[in-house]
Amino acid sequence: MRRFARAGGCALVWSSLLMGYAAAQPANTACTSSASAAGTQTWRCDNGITIVAENGARFELKDANRDGHIDSVELSSKALLVEVRRKPGGNSFKVLTPQAIAAVRGTRWAVDVAEAKTSVFVADGRVGVNRRTRGRGVVLGPGEGVDVEATGPLTVKQWGQPRIDALMARLGQ
Repeated sequence: MRRFARAGGCALVWSSLLMGYAAAQPANTACTSSASAAGTQTWRCDNGITIVAENGARFELKDANRDGHIDSVELSSKALLVEVRRKPGGNSFKVLTPQAIAAVRGTRWAVDVAEAKTSVFVADGRVGVNRRTRGRGVVLGPGEGVDVEATGPLTVKQWGQPRIDALMARLGQ
């Protein structure tokens, strides 16, 4: 986790669909993007959200309340590292995947989608994770993660450093 904690702030940005690391940004969001030498794409938004997308990640940024600021992202493959800056009154944000919904109010976490599984890891703060089909969810704290599959319990685990390092390396961290 040391390597993850050292990572600079990440800004979440809205993208239509990210393939590779180049994507068009919808005109109605206040976000900017930049590529890194590691092949990742970083989106920074004026509402304090940062997203780092793994090379080849497929996702769509959403503005559900149509206020010109992203408030969620639909992730269909690969990984995102998300930072939502805590603000008075909250800055709710969620990542939706085929298997899970991960929601926060100020934290840093990573979401990884692979085949029929979504993995969520929290570096700082707290993240609530539920299946898309609802049911009983879990709350993750720093250093904790959960693997969400179609069936079986949501089991919170302390992630080992090798697993954290491997995910963060894919995200250029």
